[in-house]
Amino acid sequence: MVLTLRHPTHSAPVLLAQPAHPSAVDANEAIRALVDSRAGQDWTPVEAAEYEVLLIEWAAATQGIGSGVIEAA
Repeated sequence: MVLTLRHPTHSAPVLLAQPAHPSAVDANEAIRALVDSRAGQDWTPVEAAEYEVLLIEWAAATQGIGSGVIEAA
């Protein structure tokens, strides 16, 4: 979890917990950007691994859980 500062109407700041993993929307946008950037080209092994990780993060976000994956298999 990542804590972010929110400025409420009173003087004391409030910290809100947010997931450390990207939301499904963020992951989907990253997937689209990667695919669009490689349109019609061969993918490197690094790009293929990045795509795999993004898919895992997207799947975890759509299920409302953290993936816990830090690298592709």
